[in-house]
Amino acid sequence: MQSPDNLDPDIRRFIESVQAGWARHPPLASVGMAQARAIAERVRAPWAAGGPVMAQVDDIAVPHGGGTVRVRLHTPASAAATGPVLAYLHGGGWTLFSIVTHDRLMREYADRTGFRVAGIDYSLSPEARFPCALDETAAVIDWLRDQGEWLGIAPGRIAVGGDSAGANLALSAAIDRRDAGEAGLIKALLLNYGAYDDRCDRPSHHRYDGAPYMLGSDEMRGFWRNYLGGGDPAPARAAPIRAALGALPPSFLCVAECDVLRDENLDMARRLEEAGTRVQCAVHPGASHSFLEAISTSALAERAVDQAARWLRQTLEGHLSSPAGGAPA
Repeated sequence: MQSPDNLDPDIRRFIESVQAGWARHPPLASVGMAQARAIAERVRAPWAAGGPVMAQVDDIAVPHGGGTVRVRLHTPASAAATGPVLAYLHGGGWTLFSIVTHDRLMREYADRTGFRVAGIDYSLSPEARFPCALDETAAVIDWLRDQGEWLGIAPGRIAVGGDSAGANLALSAAIDRRDAGEAGLIKALLLNYGAYDDRCDRPSHHRYDGAPYMLGSDEMRGFWRNYLGGGDPAPARAAPIRAALGALPPSFLCVAECDVLRDENLDMARRLEEAGTRVQCAVHPGASHSFLEAISTSALAERAVDQAARWLRQTLEGHLSSPAGGAPA
């Protein structure tokens, strides 16, 4: 394992602080899932605090399959009466984290874009395995399109994004929509250091493996097992690196240089571009997995979130003058 000296100093301090937080609690493998998730929220709480204040925050129960999916809608003061929405899916290996752990990141996107951000609190694995979270994501996207106008959401200006496992769900949701003949519904994808390939065997899985870089290869393999419950290889709907990637929305990929997932993200960017998708790929030197959550102390994370927000504004605002379902101007 390479020395973490190539990490940005602010990101190194962020990782050390998070690791110290985990050390104050029992190992997650020694406790049940409910306690593990509670510990994860406590460890991440300092990084979810502070930041922009929203004009309004609404917790909404979106109907799905006889139950509901919790959605937290952040509305910034700068939001138009009716405007775009970013549906955002948190990371955590489909197993940990929530809209609470990623609250600040979502508020940062809302503040910097002027768009509403809808955090999707999808069901977690291993209790709710693939495709449960993906089906819940689809239900929320449908609800935003069909019922969102009373909350100020323009049904023709929906973006979907996420980080890590959440980026996987965002991309897979767009592929599902395309395959269902609704390729124009999602207008943009924001994909932050996504988990796209269950094989976990690329060079970056060895070079940036382990706690000094936030996420380890064995940990990632465990997340995939939780999500899929076994089976090899994963179906393309779960591991989109295997999917056909044509006719997808414009996509912004935020890639952390010092991340076990780096190489599959670079491969995904290349494959999307080769399939004809309009792609912007931003590789951030010195960044680790989860680095965007360090925005309160990291200039690198600040710049990365701001860059993505500018891209979202340019992409979504382009649809004001575009034909329905067409590409942005």
